Amino acid sequence: MPTTFRDKLAAPGPKKLLAIDGGGIRGLIAIEFLARIEAVLRERLGRDDLVLADYFDYVAGTSTGGILATLIALGMPVEQMRAFYVDKAHEMFAPATFLKRFQNRYVAARLAGLIREVLGDRTLGSEELRTLVLLVMRNATTDSPWPVSNNPRAMYNDRSLKNCNLDVPLWQLVRASTAAPIYFPPEEIDFGDERFIFVDGAVTMYNNPAFLLFAMATLEPYRLQWPVGEENLLLVSVGTGLSRKSDANLKAGQMNMLYNAGRIPSALIYSALVEQDRLCRIFGRMRAGGPAIIDSEIGDLAVPPAGIISPKLFTYMRYNLLLSNAELASLGLPDIAEGDVQPLDRVDKLDELQRVGGAAAARLVDRSHFDGFG
Repeated sequence: MPTTFRDKLAAPGPKKLLAIDGGGIRGLIAIEFLARIEAVLRERLGRDDLVLADYFDYVAGTSTGGILATLIALGMPVEQMRAFYVDKAHEMFAPATFLKRFQNRYVAARLAGLIREVLGDRTLGSEELRTLVLLVMRNATTDSPWPVSNNPRAMYNDRSLKNCNLDVPLWQLVRASTAAPIYFPPEEIDFGDERFIFVDGAVTMYNNPAFLLFAMATLEPYRLQWPVGEENLLLVSVGTGLSRKSDANLKAGQMNMLYNAGRIPSALIYSALVEQDRLCRIFGRMRAGGPAIIDSEIGDLAVPPAGIISPKLFTYMRYNLLLSNAELASLGLPDIAEGDVQPLDRVDKLDELQRVGGAAAARLVDRSHFDGFG
């Protein structure tokens, strides 16, 4: 019989956390990592019907990662997630009318309708959620990141509150986490008698929510306080590909207002992704990390240098890749150009995205990574 998220709260044994980055339609890359993880766990545990909700206790996601985290928490097999993305990609990114494109490129109603079709009228506190789930948004009204979870012990999940977070429709929270500025309009959500405007969590420090998830699972204010330690806590972080726009021929005079408007947001998101990964490598014992070297000065931190945190607070795996021509060629995909798979909305490149994710997952995800955790 499937468990509910409440069964995960005080269950014995090590706790397993899964975090999924944002990245638009590049979520298909993350799906291929997740498919490989699911296949490895089915083999290890001898269960052909295992889904990720059976294994992980707490799942987090930002933007497209928020969609995937929620579907995982509901017990959906990865094969169905893949089919949802492939079948509905063009509808998710339905172009706005000409005049509307001065505000947003795509129609929010289409994406919202698809999310609601899958999630129905469930609320954040739905007992159908089989794991704890964390969704990251940015509250534009308060100008602050808003990580929202279904942890029943959390401060703002108290059922006696008139604005209890658990009563908010789940589809609205997922839609808010995907409201990427320029791409989609914001989402307005009522929390009791207060209304807030939300945009994509990718414009916070948590487009990669891995270290935030660790904090919310262990720190006293979040009221879970799961035990830390390499043997007690596993953190698996799944990316959607890193897009680094290096330009050896860049001239200072090119960096005008138009250039900066186009480049600064992606530069900040890239920096935040790397910093979250770096923190996890510093505080955790890394079993797998891709891309391997995140900083040429410190390497990959697989062998802890002097002065680093010891003992480690969790076991850590990061599955991701750099979306560069050199990396794609090394995966045996020289026919795919980085420009085909770096954008967040190339719904005409679904096959290429799947091939990239599948090749990277086959290289990076190994059965031995889960030793000691079932």
